[in-house]
Amino acid sequence: MRRLISLRSAIALAVALALLAFLAGSYSAPTPATAQAPIKWKLQSAWPPTSIVQDAAKLLVEMIEKNAGGRLKIELLPAGAIVPAFEIQDAVNRGVLDAGHTTPGYIIGKLQAFIPLTHGPLYGMDFIDYFGWYWEGGGHELLQEAYQKHLKMNVVSIQVHPEGPQAMGWFKKEIKTFADVKGLKYRIYGIGAETYGKLGISAVTIPGGEIVPALERGVIDGAEWINCYDDKILGLDKVAKFHYAPGMHEPVTVGELIINKTKWDALPADLKEIIKTSAQAAYWVHFVRFQEKTAKACAELIAQGIKIIKTSDELNNRFLKTYDEIQNGYASKDPFYKKVVDSQTKYAGLLVPYRLSYWPPYNFIGEHYWKEKIWLKK
Repeated sequence: MRRLISLRSAIALAVALALLAFLAGSYSAPTPATAQAPIKWKLQSAWPPTSIVQDAAKLLVEMIEKNAGGRLKIELLPAGAIVPAFEIQDAVNRGVLDAGHTTPGYIIGKLQAFIPLTHGPLYGMDFIDYFGWYWEGGGHELLQEAYQKHLKMNVVSIQVHPEGPQAMGWFKKEIKTFADVKGLKYRIYGIGAETYGKLGISAVTIPGGEIVPALERGVIDGAEWINCYDDKILGLDKVAKFHYAPGMHEPVTVGELIINKTKWDALPADLKEIIKTSAQAAYWVHFVRFQEKTAKACAELIAQGIKIIKTSDELNNRFLKTYDEIQNGYASKDPFYKKVVDSQTKYAGLLVPYRLSYWPPYNFIGEHYWKEKIWLKK
């Protein structure tokens, strides 16, 4: 039989096949490039661990991390873990913290314009209107200007957590007239402290964790914190039996996610957008949870014998009148304050009359179905 290939060719082929087999056994495909390590931030809040506002911080962190797909990891710490509650902005500015969950209203001593930027009657705007003004009416840009231009701070701020509307608060004795509250020592925050102070009330601002001990020791006679839910967790119902609502100091009140600007600038564009959209979504998710928890907690307080009493129109009207005087005074002296107020009045001047004219009144439909269940009456 005729040989198909020569012996020399057969040997060469065998050697080649052996070499290929060797290479196949010793060769391994290149592994994919190692995934980039996640960016890690430390974020401290200004809130006690059990607070509903700390829940807002947890919600925001969870949303950001989930939407970032593991590329950004944020360690959330409660008030006082690294710095005191009222020093978070400074710590973020200096890089001691990468981020904070707090409110610019805690540092109005540094810039008075943080008052209208964060809380108050705000010309009739509610949380819907505020969100619109903040994102569509120039509020976000004004907040950056406040920090970066006027305070020269290396931070970026995003208003993110609505905490209201808030009650007037708790008192050890019943308040029947304005005369009953005048001269009392009262814990309150921001513009409320200044306004009530001008009305003859001795207003002080202390962190949430110090309120109950101060009431117990008689350092203060009354206090506002947040709402039925959070006030109950704090223990205010154990040291004061009269709870008044509504308050005019914070019908709208919104806090911030504040980020060190160097850290922010180092993020890729998509992560910046993820943080922004997560903050916008968290605003509304927290808002609806806040209302449901508050409604349930108020019912529980009433069941345990707490008197929830409607704040008198006299007191609320006095507050609004004095608030307007303070606002006008600051705006006349501070160009940036005026810039913020002008921006808000322009937006509110369009939206508030429209809603009052065009939207069905909440009371009209609500009372049609639930009039007998309204538990706070004049």
